[in-house]
Amino acid sequence: MLALGFQGPWRLELETRPDPVPGHDEIVIAIAATGICGSDVHGYSGETDRRHEGQVMGHESVGHVVETGAGVRGIAVGTPVTFNPITSCGRCEACLAGETQQCELQRVIGVDPALDGSFAELLAVPAANVVPISPDIPLLHGALVEPLAVGYHALMRGAPTPHDRLLVIGGGPIGQAVALAARRVGIRSVLISEPEAVRRGLLESLGFAVTSPDGLTAAVADTLGGRATLVVDAVGVRPSIADAFAHSVRGARVVLVGMGSVELPIAPYGISTGERTLIGSYCYSVEHFRSTADWVSAGQPDLDLLIDRTEPLAAGAAAFHGIADGSAPANKVLLVMGGGER
Repeated sequence: MLALGFQGPWRLELETRPDPVPGHDEIVIAIAATGICGSDVHGYSGETDRRHEGQVMGHESVGHVVETGAGVRGIAVGTPVTFNPITSCGRCEACLAGETQQCELQRVIGVDPALDGSFAELLAVPAANVVPISPDIPLLHGALVEPLAVGYHALMRGAPTPHDRLLVIGGGPIGQAVALAARRVGIRSVLISEPEAVRRGLLESLGFAVTSPDGLTAAVADTLGGRATLVVDAVGVRPSIADAFAHSVRGARVVLVGMGSVELPIAPYGISTGERTLIGSYCYSVEHFRSTADWVSAGQPDLDLLIDRTEPLAAGAAAFHGIADGSAPANKVLLVMGGGER
């Protein structure tokens, strides 16, 4: 099979690798498309140390079942599927509760150097991680399940109610996923702060109120009718968390899902005297991933707007380079293999 191998910062090469053979409880997926995640780009450029030379990245995927291990039951060859990339011990309290992202031994396919990912034609994954999607929706929508689940989980970590005034800081793919999740749970008062005009335009086309960060004070008053009761920070840098505190009420819940800084200075008075609750969010629970796949499978035509373009796997190195150096910016690019055309 062909795969896109990471050879160090700014270096990706199309390689021929052995086809995977499924273990007893594994499924081999013929990958149709995989999204380029922001974390992949930061690893590719060397900004973080979360990608390692010799590995295959990729974890936002859709494809079809082509082979199953001897112990797998209940899923047929040819079924369109996505997969939850979190692997875990399966035995601890977190795993038994379906909170595999909290397992001390959790690893992420395409991120952990020992678990090659889905910028490849074929991938073997544990059968328990495979989630069928409807054959009646555009196949590429299945590649959006993973980032959409990140946003849904982040919102749910904040215990949302329909009466919340929600401020989303950062209008990239995860901020977009949070906004769409708010629509899923019935929150009507939503404002997204995003510095890039192109992303603000995309969010407006999805029907959301947006503002640039320098217009937050007026927009919060005009759009939300008062400071936010719930904030999701999808950026995770000093100015974004400062905005979260400045534009939320006392007693607000502030969810931090963005990881833009390795260390984040926080003014403690914003938490203590304001009695705000700062909540971490990482990936998704098993239930939140599966419920997002079900939501996508119900048919969501607006998801077409989230995908800027598709590129063949052979053009993957050029696609990464253009995103990382800013010469070809995009909201979401999918690398497609056979059967991944729109």
